[in-house]
Amino acid sequence: MDAQTLVDERGELWLALAPLWLEREPRETDYARMVAVIQRHDLTVRELEWVFRLELAPVLARHQMSVAGEWRSFDDYKLMKQLVAHNLRLNGWRRKSWALFSGLTTMMTRHRWNELMGRVLVERGETP
Repeated sequence: MDAQTLVDERGELWLALAPLWLEREPRETDYARMVAVIQRHDLTVRELEWVFRLELAPVLARHQMSVAGEWRSFDDYKLMKQLVAHNLRLNGWRRKSWALFSGLTTMMTRHRWNELMGRVLVERGETP
């Protein structure tokens, strides 16, 4: 898959979910936007979990762990470049190793993710 295809298929979703890693708790408007974007992408909860764990967390967790990093907001262009670069390399052993260590890269945002998935399930008429 090439960079433009990644941006076309995942860019909106990635940018919508990025606030899960910000210093502040997401607002109601953030969650509402995330749910709306997720609904447009028509992914299963399982597929969303893998987007969270493999496509986003390895890149965004670095922003949280960086002492010098700014994580009150993201530069969308710079973030998209980082996400595309990561995802272009995400195959074979890299995919397996990120899957193995995804618990570490998601632990600081897991409570937010669980809240979001609960809202997605309610929106879909399913039981959280």
